[in-house]
Amino acid sequence: MRQSLISRLFSSRGCKIFALVLAGAIIAGVALFLYHLRAHTLVADDPAACMNCHVMTSYYATWFHSSHSRNATCNDCHIPHENPVRKWAFKAKDGTRHVYVFLTNTQPEVIQAHPAGSQVIMNNCIRCHTQLNTEFVKTGKISYMMAQAGAGRACWDCHRSVPHGGQNALASTPSAIVPHPPSPVPAWLKKMKR
Repeated sequence: MRQSLISRLFSSRGCKIFALVLAGAIIAGVALFLYHLRAHTLVADDPAACMNCHVMTSYYATWFHSSHSRNATCNDCHIPHENPVRKWAFKAKDGTRHVYVFLTNTQPEVIQAHPAGSQVIMNNCIRCHTQLNTEFVKTGKISYMMAQAGAGRACWDCHRSVPHGGQNALASTPSAIVPHPPSPVPAWLKKMKR
C-alpha cells in the first residue's frame, strides 16, 4: 500500500507534533509581524493608515490641511472605483510595491505617482468633478491617455498644488503636526519595559 507524502515525511507521532508546533509558530510570527506593520489598517479607508510609513507624513499633513480633507480620503483619489475587483487588485499591487520600496529604502526624496497611479488619480478627478467640468467651466472630459498624447492637459498641470501643496520632500514639512497612529505595543508590555 502506498503511503501519502505527509505520512512518509512525518512517520512518527513526535515528528507530526513538531511539524504542527513549527507551523503554528511560523503563522503566529507572521501574524505578529503584520500586526506590528499595522497591515490591518490598510484595508480600511482611514487616511492615517497611509502614515504607517513615516515618509508619508508630509503628504498626510498637506492633505489634512487642504480642502480635499473634508470630502475625500486617500483612497478616493489614489484607488480606482470602477468595480470592487479592480479596486482591491490595484490596492494590493500598489500596496505591495509601496512596502517593497519602503523596506528596501529606495523611495525617492519626492514621491510621485507612477503612470498607472497617475491614470487612476486623473480618472478620480474626473469622477468627482464631472459636473464642474461639463456644466460650469465647460472644459469637457479629457482622459489621462489623451493628456499623455498631447491632446489636452492633465488635471495637475493646472492644479499642481491640489491637494498636497506642490512638491513634498521629506524635509519640506519638518514640523508638520499630524496625529501619529497609536503604538501597536500592548500596555502590559510597555509596563514591563519600564
